[in-house]
Amino acid sequence: MNWQLLGLSFITVFIAELGDKSQLAAIALGGCSKHPKAVFFGSVAALLLASFLGVLVGGEISQWLPPNVLKAIAAVGFAILGVRLLLAKPETIEE
Repeated sequence: MNWQLLGLSFITVFIAELGDKSQLAAIALGGCSKHPKAVFFGSVAALLLASFLGVLVGGEISQWLPPNVLKAIAAVGFAILGVRLLLAKPETIEE
């Protein structure tokens, strides 16, 4: 195992996730839920799965598409998510 790469990956993802939309979503869900442990474990599982898929799929796709195309696809995806969040009506999660 390359421990330096492991540490660099951890630090990079940790810093990138601070104040990120996923953390803000977890704060919102945890704040309006009576079960913060469920929010925590759901958030952890989602981040693990997303990271795992990103590494596997990203490694394969990067062999076919240039980095600029990948960045453009990501930018469009984030823009769509941002517009949807702006237009969404706030709802309270009830049990």
